[in-house]
Amino acid sequence: MPAIDVLYFAWIKEKIGVGQEQVSPPGTVKTVSDLLDWLADRSAGHRSALSDRARIRAALDQTHVPLDSPIEGAGEIAFFPPVTGGAS
Repeated sequence: MPAIDVLYFAWIKEKIGVGQEQVSPPGTVKTVSDLLDWLADRSAGHRSALSDRARIRAALDQTHVPLDSPIEGAGEIAFFPPVTGGAS
């Protein structure tokens, strides 16, 4: 699989300690969820940040996607917490 730029935002970035990294996951990594599993094994910070899937949203090439989405052909994947609205 070609290299993918992975972006992290908010508390996910803080726990991992970097805002961006380039990774080349193995061919067994087919979906966003598979990528999260693979990334979680990179460090204790990754594991801590990526363990609770209910608190993680993803975007492939700047389009929001569910975690079961395929990643084939993606150049960039971003992970961020759910966004909440402000006071109206």
